[in-house]
Amino acid sequence: MWTNLINNKRYIGSSKNLNKRFREYFNTNYLIKDNCMQICRALKKHDYSNFSLTILEYCSPDKCLIREGYYLKLLNPEYNISKDPSAPMSGRTHSDATKQIMSDVHKGKTLSDDTKTKISDAQKKSDNSGRFKTGENHPGYGQTRSEDTKTKISDTMQGRPKPAGSGSPSQQIEVTDIKNNITTSYNSMSEAAKALNIQNAIIVIYFSRNQKKPYKGQYTFKKL
Repeated sequence: MWTNLINNKRYIGSSKNLNKRFREYFNTNYLIKDNCMQICRALKKHDYSNFSLTILEYCSPDKCLIREGYYLKLLNPEYNISKDPSAPMSGRTHSDATKQIMSDVHKGKTLSDDTKTKISDAQKKSDNSGRFKTGENHPGYGQTRSEDTKTKISDTMQGRPKPAGSGSPSQQIEVTDIKNNITTSYNSMSEAAKALNIQNAIIVIYFSRNQKKPYKGQYTFKKL
């Protein structure tokens, strides 16, 4: 289960091959490829350092979808559009215009430049409207983020310190260069990754696997 530490929204999934699933989620190319998934867009937008990853349960492969369905109903995670793991497209609604476009594509018709522009504008509006993408029964439905909230989120993404009450802070970490005997503290994993010129996912995986062996035989990471 992914949990957004900024807004507490969650995503639940299951996999028969957990190692493969982790390698996908910690791959930015995968996030870009599956941009239609809310969790992929959220990971790209808020950065891995602002998410926690929890293993809810281990089970036999044939029980994965059953147990996923159980937790979907129990926790009602906001990033899951469908609450039925066996029907991932369930719960998605389309306007009449969108249905017509889908029908034209299915029939092999070429989309006009005007139609392509409308699709692009609709996607941008969906991503940038500033509204919570939740169901009507969710307490945040219909609310618009204030400029102050947007600033706090922006500061979090850029590794800036956040004022009290603005949500869970970024994870501060300590990086030790054992070759040069230098220890440096950083406000977030992403800040450390930039300083070392490595991918942020490398540090995330280091902690998720409880690694003790120095990265590249030189760097060790410790949460503060």
